Amino acid sequence: MSLEIAREFIGKEVHVIFDRPLGTKHPKHGFVYEVNYGYVPGIKAPDGEDLDAYYLGVAESLENAEGVCIAIIHRENDDDDKLIVVPEGIELSDEEILKATHFQEQWFKSRIVRK
Repeated sequence: MSLEIAREFIGKEVHVIFDRPLGTKHPKHGFVYEVNYGYVPGIKAPDGEDLDAYYLGVAESLENAEGVCIAIIHRENDDDDKLIVVPEGIELSDEEILKATHFQEQWFKSRIVRK
């Protein structure tokens, strides 16, 4: 169900608010966010929270940003898919996405969805 919601955003511009900016620590698990991580306000995911998003292609901590959703990380063992959002004009391979998000996704069975 989450994948169907997330899939609607591929290729579209979205606004992301970062509640866990680059360099901050996860409140429960203690790992450090190696990218800006947040959510698309007002779009509910199946977990009842706003739809999550990784913002890649920027090396500075941000509070919010506009970007284009280029892919989804679909978690096969968890119902909490993540949008992959980048500044307009940035292209990333599946391998680059997986490497950038490994700090958190390493605990899940995930795959990249592009369409």
